[in-house]
Amino acid sequence: MPDLSLPDMDPSTVFSAEYLERSDRYARFNRVNWVLATLVQLAVLVVCVRLAPRFRVRGIPGGVALGLGTLVAVWVAGLPFVLAGHWWRRRYDVSDADYATILVDPWLERIGGLAVAGVAIALLMLLARRLGDRWWLVGGPAFAAVGAAFVLAQPYLLSPRVEPLRDRMLAAEIRGLARAQGVGEVDVEVKDASRRTRALNAEFFGIGPTRRIVIWDTALERLTRPELRVLVAHEFGHVEADHVWKGIGWLFLFAIPGAYVIARVTRRRGGLANPHAVPLALLTLTVLQLAILPATNAITRRYEREADWLSLQATENPRAFEGLTKQLAAAALADPDPPRWARVVLGTHPTPMERIEVARSLLREEALREGS
Repeated sequence: MPDLSLPDMDPSTVFSAEYLERSDRYARFNRVNWVLATLVQLAVLVVCVRLAPRFRVRGIPGGVALGLGTLVAVWVAGLPFVLAGHWWRRRYDVSDADYATILVDPWLERIGGLAVAGVAIALLMLLARRLGDRWWLVGGPAFAAVGAAFVLAQPYLLSPRVEPLRDRMLAAEIRGLARAQGVGEVDVEVKDASRRTRALNAEFFGIGPTRRIVIWDTALERLTRPELRVLVAHEFGHVEADHVWKGIGWLFLFAIPGAYVIARVTRRRGGLANPHAVPLALLTLTVLQLAILPATNAITRRYEREADWLSLQATENPRAFEGLTKQLAAAALADPDPPRWARVVLGTHPTPMERIEVARSLLREEALREGS
């Protein structure tokens, strides 16, 4: 993305005072809820680490059982915060889904995640048995490979939740946009997101033969055709810039030193070959993920900016880009200009104001070219 002369805009010139106040209240609760949920997650992990030696388990099956039991305990402990977050979304009309839907709907993704975790635990324990304290040299890349396999298989976990796009003209237009951006042939599907949220989105999943673009039904219902093109082009921008492969590369890069730290910490429990060390490994992994969260978010924000720019290049419609940004913000009640710490710790995307500033900068350049 080239350096642009971005205007320093006041959010009040774009969003109403009522929206700014409402979105600020909404975001503040969500931030507190995230902090509390994270603290409870860490506390549950500590308890599981202390209780682990009391369980009479042996070998790799015992380690997998302890690991999955720990993950389920963390999930159960987090349910009150999940429900609190959904209560808040319902109160602010971001979602009208019932609580049962929020708990039951993602069952396939959750089971898939547990299955991947079980495979990863078994694989790392096997390596620790064979290689001793040096298991991390192979275990780090192996863990990243399991993550890459999950990315490849992720579209299959979505299959019960998606269906082909019925609008043939729109599907053909999207496929033409994919070819123009160098993505190639992709499947175009629709996700029934309205049962859970009023937010708008589109997602790109898979690698190679599993690639597909999934558009939320809420986006199809409420976006104009130009705004929808910008949204889809943004997702194709991720593919055009090889963000999926770069993300896998970052996973390999972080996995090796992360595995080394886990190997060092779990030595106090006899190493990862000991099933009672698995909860400690999960606690260590969680702490590491929190520690590098600012770095991973910075990488993600950079990729999102690149995808934004490629979308603008492909569609040549900064007005639609700004309109889409406003629609996305309004549907999710996003804070247009969150505090600095929130951007660093929680921000995975550019803020709405940052995106609008890019669009306004391009509009200004267009006006200057037309007037010259």
